[in-house]
Amino acid sequence: MEFVVNREILLPALGKVIGVVERRQTLPILGNFRLAAREGELTILGTDLEVEVQTRCEAAVQEVGETTVPARKLVDICRNLGEGTDIRFRISDERCVVTAGRGRFSLGVLPAVDFPVMEQEQGGVEFGLDEAGFKRVLEKTAFAMAQQDVRYYLNGLLIEFDANGLTAVATDGHRLAKFNTDLGVAAVDGRQVILPSKTVLELRRQLGNSNDPVSVTLGEKSIRLVIGDMMMTSKLVDGRYPDYQRVIPQQLAKSAVIDKEPLKRALSRTAILSNEKYRGVRLAFDNGLLKLQAHNPEQEEAEEEVEIEYQGEFTAIGFNVSYLTDLLGVLDGNEVEVSFQDGNSSSVWRGRDAEAETYVVMPMRL
Repeated sequence: MEFVVNREILLPALGKVIGVVERRQTLPILGNFRLAAREGELTILGTDLEVEVQTRCEAAVQEVGETTVPARKLVDICRNLGEGTDIRFRISDERCVVTAGRGRFSLGVLPAVDFPVMEQEQGGVEFGLDEAGFKRVLEKTAFAMAQQDVRYYLNGLLIEFDANGLTAVATDGHRLAKFNTDLGVAAVDGRQVILPSKTVLELRRQLGNSNDPVSVTLGEKSIRLVIGDMMMTSKLVDGRYPDYQRVIPQQLAKSAVIDKEPLKRALSRTAILSNEKYRGVRLAFDNGLLKLQAHNPEQEEAEEEVEIEYQGEFTAIGFNVSYLTDLLGVLDGNEVEVSFQDGNSSSVWRGRDAEAETYVVMPMRL
């Protein structure tokens, strides 16, 4: 096996695959890329047994073949080479010898036949999604996914298809993000799937802002997405997502409108003196005025005031400031509309007149 590929072609291709390669593996071969050299083309494959990413790039192939090489070492070598460098790969004496300019690197290899490849589900429903639109769906909701929750189905993103479009939902039990869009596909009407969090994070990294279609094949247990030269195959989370509609409060009696940027800046300043462990901040709504307060065990205090559109009785609610900062980072528009009942009930946040988005935040006791 021998081939030559330019650094400016190889490095972006490696970047598409390296995200699924874990730094710590149960099997040594999972720390490797599988490289397959064919006529004029190099195929690169990486996996963690749950998510698999494959991409292709041009290469001058002198001798076809397959092998696996240490993924992160190869990426680091390529990053540190000069721009425009031609890189030669040659398998010799159970080593992959990489030469570039005056540099020579000898990497250990493992047999390509031992590299685990995810089985392709037969059948499945095929459809297309707008690339930029799909990325927007993930960015609006992914931040609310749980991290290593024992309720494993919360460690992912729910995608629900219906006749009106696509709904994405994420929650960690303390907050919920929901976003509707008209990217729906009639062929999968009524289907619910849960994408694992790693798949969602990788998709956010890989998706661009073009209007090109992303080809999707949805099976019973897996999903396959093709974005340009990259193909991602992921297992779906096997579980039933909770009824998220029950979590969203209805007919909240009080509502306030706040300019988003002044609120974000006030939260950032107030958070400096919040309790580092609980990150709590108190929001007190009064006629025309929002008062933010935070304190910590060192008896330090912060207080900010922001003008708002609100006419109602005084209501104070405690929040985790990180939750508010996250949702303010993705809300549409320049104004925030927050609806609430009292200091002990969940509140609903969205951009003013942005009915497609819904963010629910539970209060915290301060």
